[in-house]
Amino acid sequence: MNYQVHESAIVDEGAQIGEGSRVWHFVHVCGGARIGKGVSLGQNVFVGNQVTIGDHCKVQNNVSVYDNVTLEDGVFCGPSMVFTNVYNPRSLVERKNEYRDTLVKKGATLGANCTIVCGVTIGEYAFVGAGAVVNRDVPAYALMVGVPAKQIGWMSEFGEPLELPLEGEGRVECPHTGSVYIMKNAQVTRTEG
Repeated sequence: MNYQVHESAIVDEGAQIGEGSRVWHFVHVCGGARIGKGVSLGQNVFVGNQVTIGDHCKVQNNVSVYDNVTLEDGVFCGPSMVFTNVYNPRSLVERKNEYRDTLVKKGATLGANCTIVCGVTIGEYAFVGAGAVVNRDVPAYALMVGVPAKQIGWMSEFGEPLELPLEGEGRVECPHTGSVYIMKNAQVTRTEG
């Protein structure tokens, strides 16, 4: 075994966990889960059967990653944030065949206590603030806050606000990395300086 598992954790047979990953106290990883290299699963995390977690993700304490959720490489899930997989749940109505896919793209941050309603895509390096409720797709590099979440700005891959307009065009250089971010056609892209 080339990853660490705390003695209180349960990793079901068949689960795939990559090299250097750490599975902390009271975690449950279901047998169909696929977890990449260098992943940290904090205390009391649940990972469902139909879940893929990419390399170098950090899933903080008390997060349940339910079926049909995919986290690409480098995703940060803050403490007690919430995923869903059924849009209109009822205890008395079976809806397991209605799970909606949720995709969180590379490098995105999901702040503490935020909620991601199923069926959305969170773009690369997007930043969802603490307590926000996301119920629609989020563009790459977008900064989202509130209930329901709305975009209030843009974030760099370094995790700092970018001085770019929400509409129109703009160009800014990250003082930390030298990367250049260009706003055009309601999208932000990054180029090397």
